[in-house]
Amino acid sequence: MAAGPGTLPADSVRAMFDRIAGVYDVMNTVMTAGLHHRWRSRAVDLARVGPGTRALDVASGTGDLAIEIASRGGDVVGSDFSQGMLDRARVKAPGLTWEQADATALQYADDEFDAATVGFGARNFGDLPQGLREMVRVVKPGGRVVILEITTPQKPPLSTFFSVWFDRIVPLMGRFDDAYTYLPASVKRFPGPEALAGELVAAGCKDVGWVLTAGGIIAIHHGTVA
Repeated sequence: MAAGPGTLPADSVRAMFDRIAGVYDVMNTVMTAGLHHRWRSRAVDLARVGPGTRALDVASGTGDLAIEIASRGGDVVGSDFSQGMLDRARVKAPGLTWEQADATALQYADDEFDAATVGFGARNFGDLPQGLREMVRVVKPGGRVVILEITTPQKPPLSTFFSVWFDRIVPLMGRFDDAYTYLPASVKRFPGPEALAGELVAAGCKDVGWVLTAGGIIAIHHGTVA
């Protein structure tokens, strides 16, 4: 059976990110006008990491969120299932720990970290509920789980802008690769803020909330492991 829009088999997603690893950072900066660094900084604020804490950044990609965690004095492991993305992360921050890992079957022990984060990667989990359960599992009770993700604004004019930008402009910008056709489709199929909050609760978090920024295009969910 063919995959639905915004859905690809895990091997295809991995291969896609291996292909675009070399241009991923440039495309992120162009598509967000450089604002993605600010959003990552806010996500790390909500993760409450700092000296003496240990964090896992899941689906770390080229490592920007893990690097931000490290800049706060926290010990961090950046994990991703794409070797190509991890190779770029290692070039950017050779002093950090980078490990290949499947977000839905993490190799880490229960209660090993003080926080788990994911930035723009949860949409690519092969099984979102399972990926969230794994993030919760590896975090100590009282620790934090934070998800930074694109979401679909519901009201104009932002909803109109979002539709034009992601459905028409982004695929043209990334016309060299089908990854940037996959991107808007994957955003559309991803749960909205309330539904994602419910997924976090079901995975084992309490005190779940979210922050909308960039006019409602970006959502940062946060919860405490029960």
